[in-house]
Amino acid sequence: MSHAESPTARALLLLELLQNNPGITADRLAARLGVSERAARRYVGILREAGIPVESTRGPYGGYRLGRGLRLPPLMFAPTEALGLVMAVLEGHHDAADPAGPVGSALGKLLRALPEPVAHPAEAVRRVSARGAPGTSARPDPDTTAALVQAAAAHRRLRLGYRLGSRGERTMEVDPWAVVVHHGRWYLLCWSHTRDARRVLRVDRVTSLTVLPDTFEPPTGLNPVETVEEHLSQGWTHEVEIVVEAPASRVAEWLPRSLGRPEPIDDRTTRLLATTDEPDWYAEQLTAIRAPFRIVRPRELREAASALGRRLTQAAEGVDQDATFD
Repeated sequence: MSHAESPTARALLLLELLQNNPGITADRLAARLGVSERAARRYVGILREAGIPVESTRGPYGGYRLGRGLRLPPLMFAPTEALGLVMAVLEGHHDAADPAGPVGSALGKLLRALPEPVAHPAEAVRRVSARGAPGTSARPDPDTTAALVQAAAAHRRLRLGYRLGSRGERTMEVDPWAVVVHHGRWYLLCWSHTRDARRVLRVDRVTSLTVLPDTFEPPTGLNPVETVEEHLSQGWTHEVEIVVEAPASRVAEWLPRSLGRPEPIDDRTTRLLATTDEPDWYAEQLTAIRAPFRIVRPRELREAASALGRRLTQAAEGVDQDATFD
């Protein structure tokens, strides 16, 4: 189980475990939650603070169970509350859409207990494509997110108001192909009729939304996560070209698509193409490559890699280094 799970996801899973495993021990709870025993006891305390009676028994046959006769109150979530909860769980555990997993199973049971008008948009959001650990970006508006997901599922064209940072706001018409969560940030993968091009938009920058009568068909064989990752690797200041002495399939295992597009030169050599605005950061990511490689361009990336190599060598040799922070 991922250690990146959100506290919300773990609390839901803990309640599920207590309901299905009366007398479960602290070490088993910790193992199922993916945390230490001390942290598992803290989650038990959170349930108790929420008014759920969790009894504990000491001794070799002791453990935790829900209080006798406990009947959980009916779930009375507003639509926005349910959407926010699903989004929080999905950000913390990208397998939350999988009904076979423990978090996905618990979330599914929660949604089945909700009224249809509340559960339907929340269930739609749960099905979005996700990749990676939680990030630090602001969560988008839950109602806007649900509307985008449902428009994508219904293949309905949209008119969006979209914030361009300091450049103001733009109105655009798009075919919403999919909503994707990538490292904690929510994106809309779409075809922009305004620009006549594929676009990846940040959902938190969508300011208004109108569903239009037009329909569309998404591209055949579309993989939303891989398409977003490939898009995010392009369009920055410095063009990157790296030759790696390994097959393209291995390079793809070491580096996500957001770091570049691997193109086979031959069966044993790969050319990695990308762009970046941060050569220092990009050089650090290249340490994931487990084969010899050569940086063809840009010069800024070669210099950043040389500086990183010197720092690592000095650290290995125990040499004091001057601390510099940006």
